[in-house]
Amino acid sequence: MTKVTIKDVAKVLGVSYATVSRALSGSPEVSAETRKRVLQTCRELGYTTNYVARSMVIKRTEILGLIVSNIDNPFMSELANHIEERARARGYNLMLCNASHDTKQEEQVFQLLAGRQVDGIILFPTTSNSYQSLKPYLSSVPTVFMSENLYDLPVSYIAVDNYRGTHLGTEYLHSLQHRRILYLGRRKGSTTHKHRAQGYIDACREHGMEPDFVDSSYPYSSISAGYQIARNVFAKPLTHTAIFAATDSLAIGVLQAAQEAGIRIPEDISLLGFDDILHAGLPTINLTTIEQPKKTMATMAVDMLLDKIRDSSKGYSHSILTPSLIVRGSCRSLEDV
Repeated sequence: MTKVTIKDVAKVLGVSYATVSRALSGSPEVSAETRKRVLQTCRELGYTTNYVARSMVIKRTEILGLIVSNIDNPFMSELANHIEERARARGYNLMLCNASHDTKQEEQVFQLLAGRQVDGIILFPTTSNSYQSLKPYLSSVPTVFMSENLYDLPVSYIAVDNYRGTHLGTEYLHSLQHRRILYLGRRKGSTTHKHRAQGYIDACREHGMEPDFVDSSYPYSSISAGYQIARNVFAKPLTHTAIFAATDSLAIGVLQAAQEAGIRIPEDISLLGFDDILHAGLPTINLTTIEQPKKTMATMAVDMLLDKIRDSSKGYSHSILTPSLIVRGSCRSLEDV
């Protein structure tokens, strides 16, 4: 196979190499008619830009790296889609890497992206220790962390107020007269889940309720994990009137287990999730949940990263967004019971 070059395009058109190059770069020195002819010929010949050579000239690749801990997670895949949309709107392409919940793989793909000379990286950390393991490389490429409250660490990040989210959700269940609320899926070792659990604990204690947990031994949240945890819960007589699932994926697993056990939601037990993934609003799921403003988070992450790319002297920024309650049909009031 022979790769078509700018010289091949120039030869077909009978113009100089420089004219083709200027037309492709959008130079005002080339007329609109000439640019149109060049672009048409490039399409006909199958010419593609040599971005490696171009990046050496302009001193940037116009590519952003995105590392997610698991692309199978609906929340992360939705965020990744919003991030790509924003990056393209700002003139950048995206290179996506999956860490697969493996800190070693996370480090490897970070080095891969840095070696590929991406202009910057957006990272969903695999664990609360990701910052420390990646710290030696962070000075080599502008980086923004997402969806993890890193508080006083000297790194830029965008996150939602996880504590406020579960506090808000617990307050809502209390307003529906629920006094025995089970928190399902707390995952120890995750900063995000630590803050979510604490918001639930504090809201319970403020209203004289006893916090009660069913922890998750799974390394990440998923529908199957929620299903397995809930099966164990539903194998015994119900002692709670509501379940607060740590994520929507877990909550959907709870729905599946409840259906198999003949437990009606919300008639027999109310269910609240966290994230507001796309599936949560489907009519057959209709999940009341705490929304993370995913599109806003994605937009802010890309803009924050591009600010760092354009001005390397900028310090780090911390942005924590406010979650909101999305009321659907999976919770009911006990006031008239």
